[in-house]
Amino acid sequence: VAHGGEFFTESSLINERVKHEIEKCIELAPLHNPANLKGIISMENLLPGVPQVAVFDTSFHQTMPKHAYLYAIPYEYYENLKIRKYGFHGTSHKYVAKKACKILSMDFESTKIITCHLGNGASVAAIKNGKSVDTSMGFTPVDGLIMGTRCGSIDPGILLYIAERENLNFKGINDLINKKSGVAGISGLSSDMRDLENAAADGHERAKLALDMYFYRVKQYVGSYAAIMGGVDIIIFTGGIGENDSVLREVVSSSLAFMGVDFDADANRGVRGKDKLLTKPESKVKVMAITTNEELVIASDTASIVGKLKK
Repeated sequence: VAHGGEFFTESSLINERVKHEIEKCIELAPLHNPANLKGIISMENLLPGVPQVAVFDTSFHQTMPKHAYLYAIPYEYYENLKIRKYGFHGTSHKYVAKKACKILSMDFESTKIITCHLGNGASVAAIKNGKSVDTSMGFTPVDGLIMGTRCGSIDPGILLYIAERENLNFKGINDLINKKSGVAGISGLSSDMRDLENAAADGHERAKLALDMYFYRVKQYVGSYAAIMGGVDIIIFTGGIGENDSVLREVVSSSLAFMGVDFDADANRGVRGKDKLLTKPESKVKVMAITTNEELVIASDTASIVGKLKK
């Protein structure tokens, strides 16, 4: 389920209360939650009596402290409208962080981890001692990193200025920030990093600019999250771009030597869709590519919750 609001901190067995709270979150995720709820109700009709489990994309980030998730707007907007940072990709961030700790024989509950879920939608999370303490996506998935067609964090005053100058309504602004921006908007070519890297290699200046901006924003978040956690032990790349784009991993990681990253360019080369350590043995901070598996988390949570019903 896309959005669990403040109701859910973990996966839940679906009952009338859970359905009602998913429905209450429709205003926070108007495109996704209605479809999620429709699927739940359809399965109830098709297979009455068969338990269902809701796994929420937002629940892992419910451990963020208040000073991290609130926006500096009048407090009543949080109280009355629940406007705050929620974060997304939580299932993926949690999975790859735990998987990396398992591979490296490190304790998830006492490790500082930065996870970079980079796909057409993208987010970074700071995970300290097993809990999400900050993440780049906010009230909506538009915030944070530059993405394929989403703008990421921008000065909100820009939107007021454009709306007035271009006579754009709310739908026009929504299309602008969600469908026409990001690396596609900067390059004028594509939202696909492979296309941009090929074009940049052929001398396309705006493709190179889009890549430079994308890499720069990832570095910004990695650096800031290391600061708020007082350091970092593991940096993870995942998602369609993070798992497969060796150029991105090298550009970002090689700039982090000052943080204790001793990047292994040879180990990084050609890594696509597999779990791999990308730093040299003496590296203080470990960098890994980890293939995400949100479906496995959903299946595992479902098995765990449903299994308790039989006891």
